[in-house]
Amino acid sequence: MNQESFDIHRQLVEACKGGNRKAYNELYNAYAKAMYNICFRMMNNADEAKDMLQEGFIEAFHRLESFRNESTFGAWLKRIVINKCINALEKRKIDWADEEITDSNTALYHDDRIDEEELKMSVDRVKKAMGLLPEGARVIFSLYLLEGYDHSEISIILNISESTSKSQFMRARQMVKDTLLKMSMV
Repeated sequence: MNQESFDIHRQLVEACKGGNRKAYNELYNAYAKAMYNICFRMMNNADEAKDMLQEGFIEAFHRLESFRNESTFGAWLKRIVINKCINALEKRKIDWADEEITDSNTALYHDDRIDEEELKMSVDRVKKAMGLLPEGARVIFSLYLLEGYDHSEISIILNISESTSKSQFMRARQMVKDTLLKMSMV
């Protein structure tokens, strides 16, 4: 985001704090698509993603007075939206870890004979492969690879060990690679 966009969004936040309903709508329109994409990747269901999007914006708008411009509004909103998704997923009693793996056997999951660049898959195929992941693995894969969280942050967010986050990510990555490979053979 460039400085001009940052300033416009800061002005919209201040206008919202002042009760300007048009500013709420403009702020929603500025971030809705990006936040929906996050929700969809986390929930893997369009209707649930829409629900999480709405709940995230409702909470953000209710808590707007607590936003202090210490980060961008988008980063603050993203955290709220991700937390909404995680809370909804936890209500399903997701088993975040099938088993923990130690550093000594992580090599089993580092089969790099298939170079991701060589696969040259479309974004749609990757999304489809992600959608086939078990829920817990998909969430960790999305948080790490797409949302930019590191494993220590994911362990705190999901209340799991860092090694569980790493092992689930490696397992998910391998499953995505395997799925993409199968798709390319069809």
